[in-house]
Amino acid sequence: MVVIFVYLPSLRNNDTVSMPIKSRQKMEDQEDDKLFSKAKWRIKGIRRFGAGYLGQCFSPFEHGELDSLAKKLEIPLDFLTDSLDVDERSRFEKEDDSTFILVNSPILNDEGKDSEAIYITVPIGIILTNGHIVTICSDENPVLDKFYENKVKNFDPSDRNMFVLQIFEQNVYRFLECLKKLNLKRNLIEQELYHSSRSSELQQLLRIEKSLVYFVSSLSTNELLKMKIKRTDLLRIANEERYADLFEDIIIDNSQALEMSNVYTKQLQQLVDNISVSVRICNR
Repeated sequence: MVVIFVYLPSLRNNDTVSMPIKSRQKMEDQEDDKLFSKAKWRIKGIRRFGAGYLGQCFSPFEHGELDSLAKKLEIPLDFLTDSLDVDERSRFEKEDDSTFILVNSPILNDEGKDSEAIYITVPIGIILTNGHIVTICSDENPVLDKFYENKVKNFDPSDRNMFVLQIFEQNVYRFLECLKKLNLKRNLIEQELYHSSRSSELQQLLRIEKSLVYFVSSLSTNELLKMKIKRTDLLRIANEERYADLFEDIIIDNSQALEMSNVYTKQLQQLVDNISVSVRICNR
């Protein structure tokens, strides 16, 4: 499932879409919202923020619809398609009047088998143009959902730089939240293994280990991305103390999350090794 959020700075007949809606019927006559009204996407809702609106669209997409969206927004199609590639690494690039930022984010692996990672990471694409802010992800993402549900303090999508920084911030918080859950799960399994050495617990530990592999890789590339954004001053916030201080805190939090991931990985590897030896001994 692909989820796209598009921030529209203004719409006509504002009162007709000032509340979330479940369909696009009310928007058919609004010229400024042809982006939504002529698409065949499932529109979950459109919510007002300040002087603009944030629309949330779901796939499935018909052939050519992403290309149509890229043309309407006057952005490169690659910015959209790369955001849907789970193997893409965190980075940023600029083309003409568009800025593209790709950051990896953790999501629960709902479709994973018992042998798969509990959490995986997928890219969030952030596309900044003169007229729109677009975020796109291949799956529903708790980080983006918090913005749409207006659960982020002082969220104002018309402040482009703060919006990007808040996505970074909420993404780091999400990593930390998932790390705490993984570590708690590891501790519970370890306590159970004091009384037995069962292969089922070992399998659960391996699922945690696979999740941590995703986290270490993604947090590392996210850190490099943020350091490069800071060095090049991509967001032009170096002289804005409020933004610069927040960005510095986000970079520190990302480093802490990466350090936690590495520590948990080492602890887990040692535990798995010890359990594997015990299982082999018991099976003799």
